[in-house]
Amino acid sequence: MPELELLVRQIRLEARNIHSYELVHPRGEELPGFEAGAHIDVQVAEGLVRQYSLSNPPGERHRYVIGVLRDEQGRGGSRALHDSWRVGARVRVSEPRNHFALRPGAGRVLLLAGGIGVTPLKAMAHQLHARGADYELHYCARDEHSVAFADELRAGLAPARLHLHLDGGDPSRGLDIAALLARERREGAQVYYCGPAGFMRACAAAAEVWPAGSVHCEHFKAPDKPAAAADAPAAGGFTLQIASSGLRLQVPAQRSVVEVLREAGIEVPTSCEAGLCATCKTGYLQGEVDHQDCILGPEEQCTHFTPCVSRARSELLVLDL
Repeated sequence: MPELELLVRQIRLEARNIHSYELVHPRGEELPGFEAGAHIDVQVAEGLVRQYSLSNPPGERHRYVIGVLRDEQGRGGSRALHDSWRVGARVRVSEPRNHFALRPGAGRVLLLAGGIGVTPLKAMAHQLHARGADYELHYCARDEHSVAFADELRAGLAPARLHLHLDGGDPSRGLDIAALLARERREGAQVYYCGPAGFMRACAAAAEVWPAGSVHCEHFKAPDKPAAAADAPAAGGFTLQIASSGLRLQVPAQRSVVEVLREAGIEVPTSCEAGLCATCKTGYLQGEVDHQDCILGPEEQCTHFTPCVSRARSELLVLDL
């Protein structure tokens, strides 16, 4: 994936513990274009890479804008970024890529955002607004101080398109997601959602009755496994075969496919190593995969898997490498 060295032109306090970072080319050149839902890999520090969605209107070529919530309970990426990035700094990012794109031809689009999950949906709202599409953005947050990009959203979107739901920390006082999706279910409609774990579970449950292919989501953290699955031992070992050379490698129960490949001198690009970004997406030609990612669709999973988290159910997995 090509890398860009960009300049941190502006840092803004957008909401409680949320900063936006405006990144531009150091010489004012145009940046690679992107569509709503795209993200960039950000090198927060040496050896520390995180993915952040682009939130600004996709037609803009002079800047990228990301929103970052400082998560004290996270893996350290957001804290490092908040603590170390300064205006004028040079930072390294990937070109945009998109696994959460708007599907063409929708009659109506519902965007459901929880907290910092608004970042990709904000870009979608801008894109849908520019198209004159029929859409609504429902943004759930604790209070006004937790609403990121509030001024920009209110200025850029028609009042009838933007709905803020402030629950004061009690989800039962906020948006009734099940009632909304039951009311909005209709032929040709599409729903997109992104947010924290509880919000994602509520959206997934409410959307179960929607037709296949009409519901789309993006996780910014790997979902918690059910207690039984979390306590279960790791899947047993299996054999990898490299199709081009015939090389066979053993993957023990406690090692990932990526680790075994690296040890054998076969480099697979990685980033999140949590099944969220598809950087490591790899083709396979034979075998049954236990897909543990949160990014590949059912069709992609028939031919590709994420070796950072997914494993084989079969004794042999032949990789298209």
